[in-house]
Amino acid sequence: MAPSLETPLDIGGRRLKNRLYRAPLLECAGNGPDAVETLIADLEPAAAAGAGLICQGATIVRGPGGCAAPNMTFVDDPEFVDELSRLTDTIHDHGAAIAIQLEHGGLRSMETWHRGFRRANPDLQQLAVSRPPRPLRLLERLGFVSYTPHVLSTEDVYELAADFGRSAAWATEAGYDMIHLAGANMGIIQQFLSPFYNRRTDEFADGVRFLELVADEIRGRCGDVPLLTKVPAETATPPGIGPHLTEADAIEICTRLETVGFDALVPVAGSVVWDMSIIKGEHPGRAWGDEQFREGYTAAFGGPLRRRLVVFGNWLESQYYGFEPAWNSGLCRRVRERVDIPVLAEGGIRTRGQIDELLGSDCELVGLGRPFYAEPRLPARLLDSTPETAVVCENCNNCTVPQATGAPGVCRTPAVLREAGRLRKAGAYESVSSSDDK
Repeated sequence: MAPSLETPLDIGGRRLKNRLYRAPLLECAGNGPDAVETLIADLEPAAAAGAGLICQGATIVRGPGGCAAPNMTFVDDPEFVDELSRLTDTIHDHGAAIAIQLEHGGLRSMETWHRGFRRANPDLQQLAVSRPPRPLRLLERLGFVSYTPHVLSTEDVYELAADFGRSAAWATEAGYDMIHLAGANMGIIQQFLSPFYNRRTDEFADGVRFLELVADEIRGRCGDVPLLTKVPAETATPPGIGPHLTEADAIEICTRLETVGFDALVPVAGSVVWDMSIIKGEHPGRAWGDEQFREGYTAAFGGPLRRRLVVFGNWLESQYYGFEPAWNSGLCRRVRERVDIPVLAEGGIRTRGQIDELLGSDCELVGLGRPFYAEPRLPARLLDSTPETAVVCENCNNCTVPQATGAPGVCRTPAVLREAGRLRKAGAYESVSSSDDK
């Protein structure tokens, strides 16, 4: 029999009370005096409502650059990371586990695409696996991006891996239960894995070697802390752009990572560039047209004309990457057929019925992301529910676009907020973790 959502699961020796997790999202908490309280406010509701695992969104292992979006949190300072014990204690009080996702943006960092940030930090260089690929250099000539890359030497790669290890060690000391590597979404790890970015001639020409090195650094500093990573299949790459990671490539990477000692894997489909392939859904016209963010968009993209061109490009992407329910499920199933460690599925999962179909056939653990922006206490509705139970999220993406200006990720769609308010008044979110789970 397939396990239910309520069935406990072990990952790398850490027992989770159920198979529902809050997938990594941008918390936009930064590192200021209110950062920890912001993270607690964002993440505690899901734990209090019963989620077995909370994944804190991508945090940057080396400053001052490397952020893919404004107000991301750095974890390169042990004193700041130690303060995060208040967050981990809060999550543990509800009987949940917490993972921290470690990342560096590489060529996808703000110093590439955010004009205002670039002007304020003209000396920052992007960390690059290799020289930027030709299609991206063309975008630079057209004025959409800006590159001053520092191509990592072999010694530099070892030091970057050590940064991941150091941040992981500080995080485990602060009470994090798992280390989650941001292996997709066009960050530096995907850039090592992808033949689109990686044209090295040293040992790291094989991008999996970088993940092996990072795993060694983490194990050497943290012991047997459970280790998981996203693994990309670049199957959504636009025609004519390449080379890219095929589904077969992603599956092979997963089998190698199991051998290396990873405890769980999150296979995801996407592209070689940042586009709507990872947040499939409608064109977020409401967010683009919101006057309160227009000045921020103009500063980010370098003027009104470039802003309008980005909006048009975003509209085109929405026509190509329409919403698909549980769009990573097939990839997850094929990975699960090849590995004996837990496979986590996320991306477009919106009903309890979908969850029940996925568990035991495609994955061992199910994660949701954007729906939490509208329903921070969503697990209370999904656990012990019927197949018809569905999230209120409409996949409109109006929550994500304002993050380019540094705004937090919250639902901004009136119809969705009204439905969430109706459910709240009806007591749908009142369930909490039982004391037996603590």
